[in-house]
Amino acid sequence: MMLVLLITVLMVGAVAAIVAGEWSRNLPRWIALTACIVGSLLVISIWADTSASSHPVTDGQWLMGFRKTWIPSFGITFHLAVDGLSLLLLALTFFLGILAVLCSWNEIRERTGFYYFNLLWILAGVAGVFMAMDLFLFYFFWEVMLIPMYFLIGIWGSENRVYAAYKFFIFTQASGLLMFLAILGLYFIHGRDTGVYTFGYFELVGTVIPFKTAFWLMSGFMIAFAVKLPVFPFHTWLPDAHGEAPTAGSLILAGLLLKTGAYGMLRFVVPMFPEVVTDVAVPAMVLGVAGIIYGAVMAYSQTDLKRLVAFTSVSHMGFVITGIFALNELALQGVVMQLVTHALSTGALFLLAGMIKERLHTRNIEQMGGLWGPMPQMGTIGLVFAMASLGLPGLGNFVAEFLILLGVFQAEPWITAVAATGLIFSAVYSLRIVGKIFLGPRKTMEAVSDFSVREMLIMAALTVSVIWLGLFPQPVIDTAKPAITELIRFMDVQSAVPDHESYVK
Repeated sequence: MMLVLLITVLMVGAVAAIVAGEWSRNLPRWIALTACIVGSLLVISIWADTSASSHPVTDGQWLMGFRKTWIPSFGITFHLAVDGLSLLLLALTFFLGILAVLCSWNEIRERTGFYYFNLLWILAGVAGVFMAMDLFLFYFFWEVMLIPMYFLIGIWGSENRVYAAYKFFIFTQASGLLMFLAILGLYFIHGRDTGVYTFGYFELVGTVIPFKTAFWLMSGFMIAFAVKLPVFPFHTWLPDAHGEAPTAGSLILAGLLLKTGAYGMLRFVVPMFPEVVTDVAVPAMVLGVAGIIYGAVMAYSQTDLKRLVAFTSVSHMGFVITGIFALNELALQGVVMQLVTHALSTGALFLLAGMIKERLHTRNIEQMGGLWGPMPQMGTIGLVFAMASLGLPGLGNFVAEFLILLGVFQAEPWITAVAATGLIFSAVYSLRIVGKIFLGPRKTMEAVSDFSVREMLIMAALTVSVIWLGLFPQPVIDTAKPAITELIRFMDVQSAVPDHESYVK
């Protein structure tokens, strides 16, 4: 029941927040903070229990599971399970959830009950996505994330928030429907071949599918995950959504919602369609490299600080898609590190952008400059995370991108050579951030304050995390290793099945 409690505490907290918001403006934020802290303690408890236990609940890499019949007539079960990969992402979810509540503390002053209701429901949907082992349940949680984020952007966003909210909704909803059609196709093919109609992950993952059919089913999943990641050229919703979202919305988008796309590829696309994945690996890596370079060039050309950081996400997620389709253990270890470190470093940059906008009432970096003098603490932290974004050794992003490039080199050396140029571009836009905002002459004489105690607490937590991951990445790698090893082993087994030719031709 621990896994169920992770979702329940968020949903109950969301309902309590919206009810409390009817008579108090401050009580909902305390309820939201309490729910996130309780969830974090539950994740720590699960981590401690599974680390101490020598007998996992399920075999292989799975650490803990919960299964209950839900709609038996359609083969739908309420099945949750965690392995090292999902446990890491759950820990990240609740950590960023606490920071999202804290950064909204003074920024959100209207309809606070409804705001924290939406924020907690997004977190509940994300947690469900990382644990669902029934494809119908996975799609349910995938949609749970969508509507609250639409409200978060559309109600509490900036000037062009309605357009950004609609664009986010259309892109995500349309691609999600394609995934649902692919899930139904998999459901009926498995039922026709075995006589058992089920949405269960462990039953469907071994379904034998002709290559052409598998290609179209994989495409349905892949488009949904590529839009959410996002993969170039499905990225166009992201800069608008980030640019208009409130600070916490940008933090959750960059830190968590993008990661659900990568998680879906690792959990569903690769193990369910191994032959197709192998066949399209090089084109997928080429798209990833295109995203690395395109995102970096576009980031350099931006004057809106939040849009600039949004395009850096396109570039960093290019490394993720390239690493996933390298299909070797080294690259996948780098992918897992990138998912965690990108959430911390880019999330911190969005938080800094929100704090600067709160003080200067602008996101235009051409109107900034010389802020290191009045805000030395913010300047120092901004420099740290700009260096993290460009992959400075000693910080977590360097470990992630180094492992990815090593793994991709084993698969396609020429792709590695092109992808590595993205590191040069990232240095250019990262240094531009520091130079335009904190160095040079002052563009405004408006009085500005440095970090408050609450802001310093938020940024200190992120700074310590990204430095710790840069110096001691092994605990994260070790936690995810059983899941990665199992994924590679599964790919090798599927590639060796006797009727391999019938899949391919």
